[in-house]
Amino acid sequence: MSYQHQYLDGTRIHFPMGKVVCVGRNYAEHAKELNNPVPTEPLLFIKPGSCVVALDDSFSIPNDERGAVHYEAEIAVLIGKPLSRKPNAEEVLDAISGFAPALDLTLRELQDKLKAKAYPWEVAKSFDGACVLAPFVPGDAVEDLADLGIRLSLNGELRQDGNSCDMLNPILPLIQHICGHFSLQAGDVILTGTPVGVGPLSAGDMLELELVGHSRFSTRVL
Repeated sequence: MSYQHQYLDGTRIHFPMGKVVCVGRNYAEHAKELNNPVPTEPLLFIKPGSCVVALDDSFSIPNDERGAVHYEAEIAVLIGKPLSRKPNAEEVLDAISGFAPALDLTLRELQDKLKAKAYPWEVAKSFDGACVLAPFVPGDAVEDLADLGIRLSLNGELRQDGNSCDMLNPILPLIQHICGHFSLQAGDVILTGTPVGVGPLSAGDMLELELVGHSRFSTRVL
């Protein structure tokens, strides 16, 4: 069954699955843990909608010669109206349809090889199932975009505990910056970056993913 956006109460959101705009190194401590320089402006890349799967009781990861798959918990923002040409803050807020916890999965060893050659990352970031999206809470459910938490526990151990207040590029200015480069459409998703604590996944791992104060989900790696 193909992916379809939905709200936490099960209501289907009838936007097509668009592109996934990802923000690399948006938390300084995460950049440092991977020995990457801290960027001076948003580092953007795109995953195709075809790589998105719904967060369910379980999800699959590649198990082949491409190497380890790392989890990266992120705050996902669902866009519900077209945005372009550096919209103002009110326009951005009006266009946000929801927030959800998400997993940006990465073939880390492959990504490191590509980075060493100054090649694009797409094949390490856009494999089938590389973006796991939970159901969204409505956009107006989040009162303060500068105080929104994301947590991930692996096998009962807290691994990632981040907050939007620690983002190098806060959510609203980030979306404005993105729109200065290319338009966003209803159904597009923005992954706003991952906090420190990323690591590898193995078959059988149990994960708990939380948008703090709004939603919490449990899942297992196949």
